[in-house]
Amino acid sequence: MADGIEQYKSGMRHLAGGVTLITTLHQGLRGGLTATAVCSVSVDPPQLLICVNKDASAHDSIGASGIFCVNVLNERQRDLALRFSGQHGIDGDERFVDRNWTSLRTGAPALPEALVSFDCRVGAQLDAGSHTIFVGKVMAVGLTDGTPLIYWGGKFVAPQAINQ
Repeated sequence: MADGIEQYKSGMRHLAGGVTLITTLHQGLRGGLTATAVCSVSVDPPQLLICVNKDASAHDSIGASGIFCVNVLNERQRDLALRFSGQHGIDGDERFVDRNWTSLRTGAPALPEALVSFDCRVGAQLDAGSHTIFVGKVMAVGLTDGTPLIYWGGKFVAPQAINQ
């Protein structure tokens, strides 16, 4: 099955996805991670889902606090995607430096310059192998304008770079 897993990972790199920072607040401590596994569930009531690796540092905090915010990054925020990805050994509150974070309704950190921030309460969670699927009830939305950052081919890229 190891070959199957590697083939699966390679295949998934062909699926372009918007890059987000999933953030949370638990017992006064902020946590967050970079994710592309975000999907709309329903419009009425507004709900979305996130898939979070159980090994991610923010995983348990999301489950314990029952809140998270999906911050959709713009093409100029590649540095944040890298910082929250865990590749540089930066964790916890260190990931939040150099930005003015706010909150919308739940208290989860929201990035004001994100294209959109979906502030959510966990409505359900489902065990899914190496990940947990958290279904969030959207409590508030913050919007700005811009071009999204995309994850494609194993890299964070601007949409126009995909065709180059």
